[in-house]
Amino acid sequence: MATSRWTTAAAKVQPVALRRRGLVLERAILESALEQLSTVGWNALTMEGVAAGAQTGKAAVYRRWPSKEDLVADALRAGLPVLDEAPDRGCVREDLYQLCRQMRGAMYSKPGFALRSVLYECDSEVAERFHAMIVQLVIEPSNRLFREVVLRGIDRGDVRPDATSDLVFDVIPGLMMYRSKVCGSEWSDEEIAEMVDRIMVPLLRPTGD
Repeated sequence: MATSRWTTAAAKVQPVALRRRGLVLERAILESALEQLSTVGWNALTMEGVAAGAQTGKAAVYRRWPSKEDLVADALRAGLPVLDEAPDRGCVREDLYQLCRQMRGAMYSKPGFALRSVLYECDSEVAERFHAMIVQLVIEPSNRLFREVVLRGIDRGDVRPDATSDLVFDVIPGLMMYRSKVCGSEWSDEEIAEMVDRIMVPLLRPTGD
């Protein structure tokens, strides 16, 4: 089919109709960065690809974020789910089970996939840039919620009083990340229940029970 000069010109002008500014454009760029991370990973992510996904020019990306690391850090800060409330179902087993399901939802969200691509693919120098952010947005909130569940269990008498070591609070996040990365586990409800019943409940149970 023949293409007129007018059609060609219109095709070139068409992206202008999608032009956004300010926060709307920034949100589109951040969402595109998360999409790129969750599909092609850290190593294959490019500023050009992010710009294309956001339907803007790469200059608009570079004006706001001078490097891929800066862009990804802001995308993760904006997109990671907030874990801010520990379940309270009346027993530590059920609280842990529900909290693990919340963690699974965060891990397998688009920002969760994006974060794991950063953790798994970055070299040590780049990963160091993300360390403080990961501690602030992921490690500290999850530890705080696990601690809340355990302390509540101690008050009820279904958790031993000395089960407050940092190592205890590292067990579930560490196992979930390990099984996800090394074994490809997607953590079904049955797997979560088995982890809680076979590992966490015996670990936390009061002596003599």
